[in-house]
Parts: sequence; C-alpha cells; structure tokens
Amino acid sequence: MQMRARYEAAAANPVAQLADGLALLSGLYLALSPWIVGFHRMTPLTVNNLITGLVVALLALGFSSAFGRMYGLSWVLPVIGIWTIVAPWVIRGGMATMSTIISNVVVGAIILVLGLATMRFGMMERGGRAAGFQRQTT
Repeated sequence: MQMRARYEAAAANPVAQLADGLALLSGLYLALSPWIVGFHRMTPLTVNNLITGLVVALLALGFSSAFGRMYGLSWVLPVIGIWTIVAPWVIRGGMATMSTIISNVVVGAIILVLGLATMRFGMMERGGRAAGFQRQTT
C-alpha cells in the first residue's frame, strides 16, 4: 500500500503530468506525421511512424493513469525516441527527404527527453522518495 501511495504521488506531480501529456501529444504527432509533413507515400516509414507513435501515446496514457503498474516500462520511451531519430536512415523504401528527417529527429529527441523524465520519476519512487518531496531524516 505504501509503494502504491508513492507512485500515486509521482503521478500527481505536475511535472510528471506535464511530461505524460507532452509524451501523449508527441506520440500522436509521430503517428500522424506522415500526413502532416507529407511523406505518407514512403510506406515503410509511414507504417513505422504510425505504429511507434501509437505505442508512445498508449504508454503515455498508461503512465498518466496507472504509473504504479507501468513504471517498469518507462525505459521504452527513450528507446523509441532513439529509434525515431535513426529511422529515416535505417528503414528502406524510399529516399528520406529533409522534412522527413527533421520531423523524425525533432519528435524523436522530444520523446527521448520525456522518456528520460518519466524514468526519473520511477527511479525516484523506487528510491523511496515521492516526486517533488525531499526524504526526511530522523
């Protein structure tokens, strides 16, 4: 019960809520970016961005609603961020355009930073501190 209360405190932290909300928006943008930026004809990269974007959005929803159960998956967001950055060069199926590369690098970097922030909240909780509160010594 005590650990659940700690994770609830982490999820209630305004900074954690901001990170989760921005991760949700970043995931939605990544999923829709082929149509927003205009590279939807590059099928492999389009499918990649759609799937990884939806995964980021679902993870962000999970972190915001059940952080105590989801904190163990917080390492996935930074990995997806790194993958999003390198995907235009790794995925075959068409020449990546400058707009494709810029879009993926920027949103990948944002997801990477937000994922590291989410991991930080989980580590703070495992260490016995509620996010935003100092450990009290007696």
